[in-house]
Amino acid sequence: MHIPKPGRFIDPFTDFGFKRIFGSEPNKDLLIDFLNALLAGERVITDLTYDKTEQNGILPGDRKVIFDLLCKGIDGEQFIIEMQRIRQEYFKDRCLYYVSSLIRDQVPVSLTKWDYLLKPVYLIGIMDFCFDDAAEHDFIHRISLRYPSGEVFYKKLGFVYVEIPRFDKQEKQLCSSMDNWLFLLKHMNELDKLPLFLRKPVFEKLFEIAEVSNLTKEEKMAYDASLKQQRDWYATTEYLLKEGKKEGILFAKLETVRKMKAKGMHEDLIRELTGLSVEEVRNA
Repeated sequence: MHIPKPGRFIDPFTDFGFKRIFGSEPNKDLLIDFLNALLAGERVITDLTYDKTEQNGILPGDRKVIFDLLCKGIDGEQFIIEMQRIRQEYFKDRCLYYVSSLIRDQVPVSLTKWDYLLKPVYLIGIMDFCFDDAAEHDFIHRISLRYPSGEVFYKKLGFVYVEIPRFDKQEKQLCSSMDNWLFLLKHMNELDKLPLFLRKPVFEKLFEIAEVSNLTKEEKMAYDASLKQQRDWYATTEYLLKEGKKEGILFAKLETVRKMKAKGMHEDLIRELTGLSVEEVRNA
């Protein structure tokens, strides 16, 4: 998991940083450039409009859906952009629920007849963790509905997941616009200036709005609060992982104790070999 650090530039993995870079109308050219780099060859985005991130269901009792970012292209295609900082057991399920809610909301309420024509829906997941079932050498996963032969079955539903921890390219290895973006997302708050090889208008603007010294007093307070929240998440996650490892080790030792007892070994010898207390060995 990414550990936030104070630096010259804001950390894009904080809520404040992510939305300052990608979530405002004056800076939408940054999001357009990022999405075009990510979806190269599949879709070209010329303009975007930001939609409200909280969506109500069609019926009064429907559950609300709250996205990190929701945008719409000029042809009506919708883009959900999620920055997922911590591992979540049902993250894939949540993503499917999100896109399903947007598909459902395309049903025209006022029409008695409808031909089921749908607009494309994409979900972009920028992740600060890795899927357990993904290949270690892949850091971008493009998911779509396909035939067993590999040909696309349906072109208007897509998921793109970016595993930032697996992106380990160094400056000399960057060979595409997507590489440049991922390098910046991963290392921005560690840099003290815009690298020479990224001297492009889009990145110059990015670094200008990301410079901490350019924040207002209120924005700086909001960013500091976002940093604190991120550090708290990290500390809590690390604690739970350590406790989980301790419980796993203890469980394994107790299982070994039970096997030793079954073979008639004396409790004193078991304690010496396992390092467990009298009570732990006796109650195993």
